[in-house]
Amino acid sequence: MKMAELSAVSGVPVATIKFYLRENLLASGERTAPNQADYGPTHVARLRLIRSLIEVGGLAVADAREVLAAIDSDLPLQDTFAIAQRTVSEHIDPDGIDRRALDRIDAVLNGWLVSAENPGRLAAARVIESLDEVGQLDARGWIDRYAHAALLVAEADIDEIAALSDRAAQAQTVVVGTVLGDTLFAALRRAAQEHVSALRYSAVPRATTQTP
Repeated sequence: MKMAELSAVSGVPVATIKFYLRENLLASGERTAPNQADYGPTHVARLRLIRSLIEVGGLAVADAREVLAAIDSDLPLQDTFAIAQRTVSEHIDPDGIDRRALDRIDAVLNGWLVSAENPGRLAAARVIESLDEVGQLDARGWIDRYAHAALLVAEADIDEIAALSDRAAQAQTVVVGTVLGDTLFAALRRAAQEHVSALRYSAVPRATTQTP
C-alpha cells in the first residue's frame, strides 16, 4: 500500500507518518520509485504501537525510540524491563531522599528482589517523605496494602508475558505493559475509589456501570 492508504488504514495522518520515519520510529517502506514506497501490515502494526506509546502512554519521542529499539533487539527480557521502567520514570537522585524514608520503603519491600536504583523504590521513598511532611499517617497499613496490590499487578504482568512463546511478542508486551499498564492501573484506581466510597458513604454516583 502507498502512504496515503497506510494513513487511511492506520488512522495516522501522512504528516505524522513522515515524522515517525524521520525520527526512526518507523521503518522505511520498500522503495518503488524515487519518491514512492510500499508499506505492509507490519507498518500498520508498528504505527499503532507508536501511537499507543506516545499518545496514550505519554512517552517522549526519544523515549519511544529507545523502547522500540529494545523490542527489536535481542536483549534479555530483564534488560528490556529496565529500559521500559527507566523511560516511564522520573530520574530521582537517591542522595536527595531522606535516609529514613528509604529505610521505611525498604522495610515494606523486605524480601523483594529489587535493586537499590530501581525507580519504583526511589519514587516510593520520596512519596513517603512527602506524606510525612504533610502529616499523613499510615494508620491502617496503607502502604503495605499498596505493596500487596502492586505484587498482584506485577504477577498479572508477568503471567501475560509468560503466555507468549515468541521473544519479540514478549518484549513488546513488556514495553506496552509497563508504559500503558501505569495508565490503566491509575484509571482503574479512580473507578474503584468511586465505587468503594459510594459503598462506604452512601454517595450516589453520577453514572453507573453496574452489570448483571
